[in-house]
Amino acid sequence: QVQLVESGGRLVQAGGSLRLSCAASGRTFSSYRMGWFRQAPGKEREFVATISWNGGSTDYVDSVKGRFTISRDNTKNTIYLQMNSLKPEDTAVYYCAATITLFPTRTENDYIYWGQGTQVTVSA
Repeated sequence: QVQLVESGGRLVQAGGSLRLSCAASGRTFSSYRMGWFRQAPGKEREFVATISWNGGSTDYVDSVKGRFTISRDNTKNTIYLQMNSLKPEDTAVYYCAATITLFPTRTENDYIYWGQGTQVTVSA
């Protein structure tokens, strides 16, 4: 069992930066591939980024490539999402999630543990 708690979301102006954190409970955190998803108002939840258990493999949705960076610190049971050059279209609730899948996956159903989400609002 893994419990996930996101933090760091807030209101920010376009062009600004934010770093989201996701703290995990459980001794097996380093066994999981982790991901970030987001859900904008009135839209389906979408994949944002994923990182392998050791941080050696990452994958991003095209709309955030070059602006967002996913990372993890297994000594702190925490993953991060550094978001730069934010745009109003990045406004969403951001969720972290964990999967036992070894290969990179963007499929929501592959992720078995989810946090409650943190709100990111980017003003124009």
